[in-house]
Amino acid sequence: MPEFLKTAFAPEDGRAAIPVALLRQGGYARAALEGAVERLFGACGISFAPGERVLVKPNLVSRRNARLSCTHPEVVRAVCAYVLDCGAKPRVADSPAFGTAARVAGACGLTQSVASLGLRVSNLERPAPLRLLAGGSIGLSRDALDADRIVSVARLKAHCQFRVTASVKNLFGCVCGCRKALAHMRLGETHGAMESMVLDVAAALPPTAAVVDGIVCLHKGGPVRGEAFAMGLLGASAAPLALDTTLFALLGQSPATVPLWAEAQRRGLPGAQLAELSFPLEPPSAFDASGFVIAGALDPMRFEPLRFVRGRVKSLLDRLG
Repeated sequence: MPEFLKTAFAPEDGRAAIPVALLRQGGYARAALEGAVERLFGACGISFAPGERVLVKPNLVSRRNARLSCTHPEVVRAVCAYVLDCGAKPRVADSPAFGTAARVAGACGLTQSVASLGLRVSNLERPAPLRLLAGGSIGLSRDALDADRIVSVARLKAHCQFRVTASVKNLFGCVCGCRKALAHMRLGETHGAMESMVLDVAAALPPTAAVVDGIVCLHKGGPVRGEAFAMGLLGASAAPLALDTTLFALLGQSPATVPLWAEAQRRGLPGAQLAELSFPLEPPSAFDASGFVIAGALDPMRFEPLRFVRGRVKSLLDRLG
């Protein structure tokens, strides 16, 4: 961690701190993860009421490199186990831009992991229009909007367009299917429009907590292609943006380099400032991110039409298959 950040992680006098819980976690053993999630949620004050409908939202981005580009299935399972122990009702669902959640879940091993809890993976569907600050609207899943609570369960990744992604960007998956790719085509050339849309989506959803899998991250690429980077970190917060702010800073980034963080600070959103955060378990300085490779120059936000057409064909084949 850069030296200046070691002193930045301290709440200002008189300001209520937002808890961000971090734990060192060496692997994906089931029993250890269940214990870790319980500790993290307890430290952040996260619990679920009996009967509460909880959408557990993994990052199911693609069948390509699925074991690394998607959230690790055992982390998702551990969150679901905690929700069930509270007497709440978890639903595991996502909406990949191309393909189906079930196909991607099968490729990354999530289908098998949650089946032992009596759960299955489904698609987020039934789009409802959400007006965007950047103009126009986008179809946000009613399945997500109808949940009582959401838990974003993301993997920490480098990203060729957003530089680094975690909890908040994962919530963009609540937009139904190819509408995400269409948004890249429609808004991708307007400076700041994509990150503005991601924050609009997050703001429209029910109360959301976050867990981030930084045990093994993806770097040297992203969001799909890339390589593994072992950081040994598992994190949680009742405020997804606060957790992401911690992780961005831990990776040596700043709002000037992470567009989504810059837009969150411009809006004055809670959790976007380092001085707002507290760390009831491990401090960020306990983790070593040296060697995590992030792209210097970002790719354009806009998707080319041919990429969209190829993706739509793939989605149709997935649904037929």
